[in-house]
Amino acid sequence: VMCCCGPCAMYRRSALNLLLNQYEAQFFRGKPSDFGEDRHLTILMLKAGFRTEYVPDAIAGTVVPHRLRPYLRQQLRWARSTFRDTFLALRLLPELDVYLTLDVVGQNLAPILLAISSLAALAQLLIGGSIPWWTGLTIAAMTMVRCCVAAL
Repeated sequence: VMCCCGPCAMYRRSALNLLLNQYEAQFFRGKPSDFGEDRHLTILMLKAGFRTEYVPDAIAGTVVPHRLRPYLRQQLRWARSTFRDTFLALRLLPELDVYLTLDVVGQNLAPILLAISSLAALAQLLIGGSIPWWTGLTIAAMTMVRCCVAAL
């Protein structure tokens, strides 16, 4: 598992104690970082050689946004965390399970491809008055890749 989400995660105290200083001193681009701490801690655990596991019958409660604005702020925090911690995880990719490698690559490559496709389509629409067929094909391909990874 690449992100043991906060309210559902449990760690051995001995493992956490080994990584506590690194965890508490999160920096990104030279500035203290306080978002995405659950993903960051998971990657620190993986880098230290610990295993993470998904337990399908675990039950946990959490607070979720009920309005659009807080939900969008949450999604932005999660997206920033994903991109930031991907740089930490890049060194782990050769050691990871194939599924996790595909997931990490897909989480970061898909939004970039979507943004490029959307900008290219907008430019083509403004310049030529139509949207190229490959824009729809790119978006469909990204969707299929994500669905296949999830189905796997």
